[in-house]
This record gives sequence, C-alpha cells and structure tokens, in this order.
Amino acid sequence: MSTTRLSFGIKTTPMRVGYDDIVRVWREADEIEELEHAWLWDHFLPLFAPPTVPVLEGWTLLAALAAQTERLGVGLLVTNNAARPPAVLGKMAATTDVISHGRLVLGLGVGGTRQPDGVDNSPAIAEFAAYGLPLRAPAEGIARLVETVTTIRRMWADDQPFDVDGRFDRLQGLVCEPKPVQRPGPPLLLGGWGDRMLRVVAEHADIWNMPGPPHNPVAHLVERSRALDRHCAAIGRDPAALTRSTQVLVGVDDVAAIRDALVELVREGFTHIVLAPMPPYAEKVARRLVDEIVLPVRELVSA
Repeated sequence: MSTTRLSFGIKTTPMRVGYDDIVRVWREADEIEELEHAWLWDHFLPLFAPPTVPVLEGWTLLAALAAQTERLGVGLLVTNNAARPPAVLGKMAATTDVISHGRLVLGLGVGGTRQPDGVDNSPAIAEFAAYGLPLRAPAEGIARLVETVTTIRRMWADDQPFDVDGRFDRLQGLVCEPKPVQRPGPPLLLGGWGDRMLRVVAEHADIWNMPGPPHNPVAHLVERSRALDRHCAAIGRDPAALTRSTQVLVGVDDVAAIRDALVELVREGFTHIVLAPMPPYAEKVARRLVDEIVLPVRELVSA
C-alpha cells in the first residue's frame, strides 16, 4: 500500500470547450492550495461525440497553460506513446518543464492497440485512422513504451550526444538541451492495469494511474493495486514507494457517491486523486470541487 501524502488535482478535458475557459479554470485552481496538480488528455478527435466537435491538442495546450500558472503540477493523463517519436516527446517534455519552472509530471501510456480477437470497438480507432497512427499488438505497444521511457530518461541525463540502437528506434547523435529543470527529470506517471503493464509500472514508474469510478468500480482498482504490489515484490521494490493515482469523473448529481468511493480508495492506498468535471465548465468549478469533494474527503479519512 502506498504511504505517500494525499493530494488532489483537476483534469480539464479539452473537448466542447475553448481555450479561454480552460485558462480560466486553471488560473482558478492555481489559486486554491487544496488543488496541487492539473491535467489534460491526449486525443486529436473527441471521444463519444461527433468528430467535428472541437478538441484542442494536448501538449501544445499544456505548454500554454504551464505559462499561465505558477504553482500547479502539470501533465497529460496520459500521453499516447504511439502519437510521437520518443525523442521528440522527450524534447517536448523537457521544454514544458522549463516553461513551468519544474512542475511537469510526464504522464505516459501505451496508446491504442490492436485487440487479439480482431474486434476493435474503442472510440480511439477512428482517431488513429484519421491521424495516421499505427495500431499495434499489446505486447509490441508495451515494449515500445519501455523503449520510450529508457530513451527519454537518458536524454535528460546525458550531457553529450549519444546513439540509440533499440528494437524500434535507431537514433544518431541524440542530445537534449536544455535539460528539464527537475533533476534527474520530471516524475514519470504510467497509466494502465493489465498484468504486463503493471510489471512495467513496477519497474519504471514513480506514479501509477488507473481510471476510477464510473469506469471501474473500487473493488477492481483495489485488486489491481494488490497485483501491482506483487509485481513490486517480485523485483524487490518497496510497493509503498510507488504512488497510486486515480481519475474520477465528476457529474452534477453524483457528488455523494464520489465522496464515498474516494474515501474507500484513499483508505486502500490511492493518494493521488484527479477530479475530472465534465465540460463545459461552470464558473468557480474548481472551488466547488474543493468544497464538495476535497475537503469532506480529507475530513472523513482523517476521522
């Protein structure tokens, strides 16, 4: 079970909402000490909506928001590893950490994969086809993720150009300057919950994230967290050193149920909580999240 300090953040899905409204929410959150981090997603087309619904691109938007805030940790929950070459992503992340003066968390996931049964019902399938992104088998997607993490961390550490002769990437004279402000680099958050992915999390991540209610019931998150404990034990890593994170969608009428679920999750070791209100965003939405969810949950878990 993770023993890291409890923190709360906000996620603004950049779909059906304009830049100015997202800036408004992030600036509001930046002034509220109970919210410690803020997040975007990484999609080029809307999910569960017509393809013509406006969506802002995640990394360029993140850099802009990093420049508009002063205190919040910032990141994407999570970056699609299939969308950008590893070295390009490492350079983008280093630049965003510089812009934010050392507040980036690199959130990363496998991205879309081709299901072994040949049935692909994910709404991201159309997105991959539209933007020319490859659907890969899950095992290859995980292997590419590991190679990306290895390359990026070396980019952030090495002062001299180096070559990469990997299974998927051949790079010559790679160098990253300036380096990230955070040394040896921004924390790494990995998203996923399958057994193979949890092994990668145990080996490489600082933070593990899995979607929470309503996508997954509390019992499923707890079972996956215990599976992660076993993977940590298998490689000799202290499970308590790995922060457990979850994202919870916040609707209008389910605040009480969300509070109950979060209390249970916090008591089971999930200490990095991301609240994702649904767009469009009402005035003072960040303040409402704190008053109706964050403060009551903190009081209940400390009782």
